[in-house]
Amino acid sequence: MTAQKKRSNYDKYPATIISGQIHIGWDNIRSIFRPLMESNSVLAIDMYVGVYESEIAEALKVLHPDKVILTRDLLKSEEEIRNMTAPYVTEDILFGYVTPLKLVDYFDPEALTAAKEQLEQHNGSAIVLGIGASLVAPDSATLVYADLARWEHQLRMRKGSVHSIGIDNSKDTFESQHKRCYFNDWLICDAHKESLFDRIALWIDTHIEDTPKLIDKATFMRGVDETVNRPFRVVPFFAPAPWGGQWMKEVCDLDKEVVNYGWCFDCVPEENSLLFSIEGTTFELPSINVVLLRAKALLGGPVESRFGKDFPIRFDFLDTVGGGYLSFQVHPTTHYIRQHFGMKYTQDESYYVLDAKEDAMVYLGLKNEVDKTQMTQDLRDAQQSIMPFDAEKYANKIPVKKHDHFLIPAGTVHCSGPETLVLEISSTPNHFTFKMWDWGRLGLNGKPRPINVERGLEVIDWERDYDYTMKYLVNTIEAVNSGDGWSEERTGLHDHEFIETRRHRFSKKVVHHTGDSVNVLNLVEGEEAIVESIDASFEPFIVHYAETFIIPAHLGQYSIRPYGASEGKECMTIKAYVRFKA
Repeated sequence: MTAQKKRSNYDKYPATIISGQIHIGWDNIRSIFRPLMESNSVLAIDMYVGVYESEIAEALKVLHPDKVILTRDLLKSEEEIRNMTAPYVTEDILFGYVTPLKLVDYFDPEALTAAKEQLEQHNGSAIVLGIGASLVAPDSATLVYADLARWEHQLRMRKGSVHSIGIDNSKDTFESQHKRCYFNDWLICDAHKESLFDRIALWIDTHIEDTPKLIDKATFMRGVDETVNRPFRVVPFFAPAPWGGQWMKEVCDLDKEVVNYGWCFDCVPEENSLLFSIEGTTFELPSINVVLLRAKALLGGPVESRFGKDFPIRFDFLDTVGGGYLSFQVHPTTHYIRQHFGMKYTQDESYYVLDAKEDAMVYLGLKNEVDKTQMTQDLRDAQQSIMPFDAEKYANKIPVKKHDHFLIPAGTVHCSGPETLVLEISSTPNHFTFKMWDWGRLGLNGKPRPINVERGLEVIDWERDYDYTMKYLVNTIEAVNSGDGWSEERTGLHDHEFIETRRHRFSKKVVHHTGDSVNVLNLVEGEEAIVESIDASFEPFIVHYAETFIIPAHLGQYSIRPYGASEGKECMTIKAYVRFKA
């Protein structure tokens, strides 16, 4: 008899259950808006870039307001906006520079002033709609915000169904649209939204087209507070890749018809969603809202002091099981990323091997006594399609087994090979990969992916050779502590990186402490575990194999033990937090 496959218990839609009211569909939402427009004649609907403004405008027509002001009519011309943003969007295919612009800079000053004066003199009902509506409407207006997670925005970019602030670039390549948002639009919208939290009376979730959901401020804030006062997960998102594999289809119960899944972003709060479960209905919002509103409680005082309202730790999966090689690549140094892109810190990484099949391997670091001149020429020749680049000639090819941990500080050449499921534990910047060789293949769009040999050559640390790699970057594991039914090991990261990682093996309860830093963990072995409060300050929280979860810093002590099918068996977690040296 054939053994049955174990059913996946990976939760793709984790939600925080909260009390409150939720209104679904435009009919119900209009019934909320009507009395507000009667008692307070101006309704302002501000929004994040990427929201379908036309859907909202069409839905609100039947309210028959005496006056409608669309903020897009008050913006500077598209030519002016392109010129204004050019220094930050740049001519580079992938990379821009962090913008200092604010949303008000997009508005034509005279048009903005005129619209505000019209509203002051207007006696009837009015709707102000679009990005920056709050800049036009009087403080007395009822302010509504239509929000959107960056991941959904990226899906809409790929469809060509949205445009950036003040310009119609919907037919541009995805890379071009993403660059404008990453370095400009998203930063502007986040800063603008943060300035409005106290004023917003109602929130609209428009992630699912034509299925809007509305909650009030009290429910929204209750959800934020519930989330930050317990362990939580963000909503993972999955994407195919030119090198993508098949492992996540089974473990995470994904669509078997999709050709592959290469990426899973399971903890990138600036791009992921959160779900609130209200009366059995989910309300979706960007998880960055929790970071913006409760940074100190979530991140910890010392982490907030260092990183501001940036969530500094990123967990994601790279699936090459049944797939191919990632690009041969390197990440920029802190100096380079600041000087060229305006970023505060760089994309230091590590590969934790969650699973590995036969013949799995990784390229990491350079071989001893590499001929720098020849390698440089070979990379340039490969970029010009003169000859393929022989990665094995220059980089260390290292066999991989389950639970290995490879450290990848900026400047280290690396590439994960086939038959591996990597859990990347890294700093948050995730856009700064200098691909130097992509194995002569095409991207998912049928075109070659952008190669950055010259940038890569500027940041390679040529001293990271075989001796250095094996001593400092491969399984630098040391025992830290142990007790009844548990042990703790330090697995990284490299001294040049600010993240500390600890692996716990446990068949019984093990106690953790956040140490004034947000903790990010993944259950890397075992079917289930349960996270519990030492002082009963939060309800028990169940996690499943391969799920990433977040422990807010202010929770302090907590415990984890095997649960359900894993009781009495050994489980393992890998934990990351911000390291502070004495």
